[in-house]
Amino acid sequence: MPSNGISTNGASATKYSYPPGIHVPSLTWFNDQQEIDWDVQEKHFEFLISNGLHGIVIAGTNGEAATLSSAEKTQLVQRCRKTAQRLGRGDLPIAIGGVAGCTREAIQQTKEATEAGADAFLTLVPSYFHFAMDQAAIVAFFTELADASPIPIIIYNFPGVVSGLDVNSEMLNTLGKHPNIPAVKLTCGGIAKVARISASFKTAEFCALAGQSDWLVPAMSVGGTGCITGVANLYPKACVEMFNLYQAGKTAEASDLQIKLSVTEWGFAKGGINGTKWAVASKRGYPATSADCRRPYPKYDNEEKRKWVVSQVSALDDIEAALK
Repeated sequence: MPSNGISTNGASATKYSYPPGIHVPSLTWFNDQQEIDWDVQEKHFEFLISNGLHGIVIAGTNGEAATLSSAEKTQLVQRCRKTAQRLGRGDLPIAIGGVAGCTREAIQQTKEATEAGADAFLTLVPSYFHFAMDQAAIVAFFTELADASPIPIIIYNFPGVVSGLDVNSEMLNTLGKHPNIPAVKLTCGGIAKVARISASFKTAEFCALAGQSDWLVPAMSVGGTGCITGVANLYPKACVEMFNLYQAGKTAEASDLQIKLSVTEWGFAKGGINGTKWAVASKRGYPATSADCRRPYPKYDNEEKRKWVVSQVSALDDIEAALK
C-alpha cells in the first residue's frame, strides 16, 4: 500500500501515486421505474471486473453521478466490491465520483465514500457560482477538501460540465504537491498538461490520467499513466491491450490499435451518455429499458441515431473477441 492508501499491484506501489492503467467509469443501469436495476448492474460489474480492467469509477459522468443519491452510491460501491471479491480481485481500486455545490458538502461526500469502501474520491470544481471561481478559489477548494478527506482526492478537470472552469497547469503544479491529491483526470484533452505534469512531478508523486481513450497513446508518450474511459464499458480488453502494448515498448502496435479505437470512441462521444448506454445495452444483451438515463436526460429513441451509434462503435468487435 502506498502512503496515500490506494491499493496497487507489486512494484507499482512505489512507482505510482495512483494505480496506472485503464479505469472504467461504470454505467449505472435503471429499470422502467427509474430505480437502479441491480440484476443488470451486477452483471455489468462482473463483465468489467472479469476482463482485466485496472480500476473502476462509480458515479462518474458516465455513471450519471448528478442523479444518484448518497445511499445509491454507497450501494454501488459495496456491490462492486463484493463482485470483485467473488472474482478474486478484492483489492481492485474503486473510486467514486462526487458532485457538490460547496466545499462543506464535498467533504461530507468524502466521508460517505470512505464509509462505503471507496479508495478515492473523484471530484469536479463546484460551478454554480462559476463567475466567482477564480484560480485562487479553485486551488483553495481542492486544498481544503484534500486536507479534510479521509481518502485521496482525484481532480476531475472537465470544463464542459462546469461552465468552462479549467484547472490549468499552474493550479495543477500547486495541487499536485498535496500529499492527499495523487492524480488528475484530464477530460479537457490537454496533452500539454500531461507533459507539464511530467516535467514537474515523478509518477510516485502525482499522475495524469487521460479522460478519454482516444488519446491514451499520445498521453503515455509524454508521461501519462493511463486513462478513465467510457469505451471500456464495452471494449475492456481492447483498452487494456492498448495500454499493455505501449508499456511493453510495442509502440507501433499500440498506435495502430489507438487509431482503430479512436473511431469507436467517436461513437461514444457523439452519442452522449444515452447513446453510450444504448450501444452497450444492445451489444451486451441488456434490457432495452435499462438503457434509459434518469430523467430529464432524454431517451435515445431516434432509430437512425441508434443504428449509427451501434455501427460506429462496432469497429472493435473483432479485436475484442480475439483477445483473451
